[in-house]
Amino acid sequence: MSTPPPAEPAPVAEADSPPRPSFREATRFWLKLGLISFGGPAGQIAIMHTELVERKKWIADSQFLHALNFCMLLPGPEAQQLATYIGWLVHRTWGGIVAGALFVLPSVLILWLLSFVYMQYGSIAWVAAAFTGLKPAVLAIVAAAVIRIGKKALKNKVMWGIAGLAFVAIFFFKAPFPAIVIGAGLLGWIGSRYWRKVFVAIKGHGEAGESTASSLSESPRPSLFRSLRLVVVCVLLWWIPVFVAGQFLGPKHTVTQEGVFFSKAAMVTFGGAYAVLPYVAQKAVDDHGWLEPEQMLDGLGLAETTPGPLIMVVQFVGFVGAWQHPGDLPPILAATYGALLTTWVTFVPCFLWILLGAPYIERLHGHRGLTGALSTITAAVVGVILNLALWFGLHVLLPDGNPDWFGVLICATAFLAMLRWKVDILWIVAVGCALGILAHLASA
Repeated sequence: MSTPPPAEPAPVAEADSPPRPSFREATRFWLKLGLISFGGPAGQIAIMHTELVERKKWIADSQFLHALNFCMLLPGPEAQQLATYIGWLVHRTWGGIVAGALFVLPSVLILWLLSFVYMQYGSIAWVAAAFTGLKPAVLAIVAAAVIRIGKKALKNKVMWGIAGLAFVAIFFFKAPFPAIVIGAGLLGWIGSRYWRKVFVAIKGHGEAGESTASSLSESPRPSLFRSLRLVVVCVLLWWIPVFVAGQFLGPKHTVTQEGVFFSKAAMVTFGGAYAVLPYVAQKAVDDHGWLEPEQMLDGLGLAETTPGPLIMVVQFVGFVGAWQHPGDLPPILAATYGALLTTWVTFVPCFLWILLGAPYIERLHGHRGLTGALSTITAAVVGVILNLALWFGLHVLLPDGNPDWFGVLICATAFLAMLRWKVDILWIVAVGCALGILAHLASA
């Protein structure tokens, strides 16, 4: 994928603006993020907001929320797409590719290894032990994110009310996530026409309070030629590996079928991983018979113990399905091919959506109607993240209806450490895992 034409010269940075990060510095951060991005989308978004907006100040809060709301509207894992979008903001096309790829690459390698051990030797006790300490630590990260993002996004009583309604809708009435986003966006678009001071709550670039972000070059002007070239390149990259599998293994082979099925799923996976997984499980277990229900649950557990988006469970499905139905290939070779192809067709479309749409979305920054829609969507997303935090908290701290005091202690300590002493998230994650393993060894 070729680099787009050079952008216009970067604007002069404000006196208190940190310098724009070098490509190498950004690459180191994206790799670090890929290694510590636990906790599903809520935890990953929380980590990015803490690191990129508050600590490194690479982008302004309005840019972060603008990008997040666009990613929420797309099929696929919103946290990975958000990383791609921010990478594109900082270093354009190659910055987006590196950010999005490194967000999932550590998870690909770790989950492949865990999948192999699972199929070869059975369950992995120490992974489950690490997860008992990791989950409450991630819960603290999510809770801290709700507070930080809420302070910036909920500017008035109306926005607080929208966040509350979104929480009630999704927590008590199980409203579909896309319906909440679309409803909030329509409300904000209409509200911006009649109550601008209330509904246009997100600041635009360069407004008061936004000068602390690093100076970024102006976004390139969208062009039809660039868009068509990008679509052609991404579609070829997306489908050529599936075509190759069909040619060499045949259209009936499990690996080929996985490539086709997950290519289709990549276009309709709205609403986050938890909304998608029932559909994937039904097709993989009941319709195709690639794996057993118990294996699907084990795969979800393994995906939750690795960094990266929860949708990485599809790699486990691809691995196990091809291992158990390898055709003429050795099981390990079929499984590796199935895992890699499944992951490839799941994430390549994400790069297409972002790299194609980002220049247009950035050009709309400051548009009154769009800003009003994004302001209300942001408020609704705060309610959704609160729902995830509460749902996650009930499962982590009250696993069987009784308090898990070990988890409560880790969660409370991590929460205090981040808010009061600004402890780095990497330490929070590492110490949580270590405490879980130590507790397992002590009780063995």
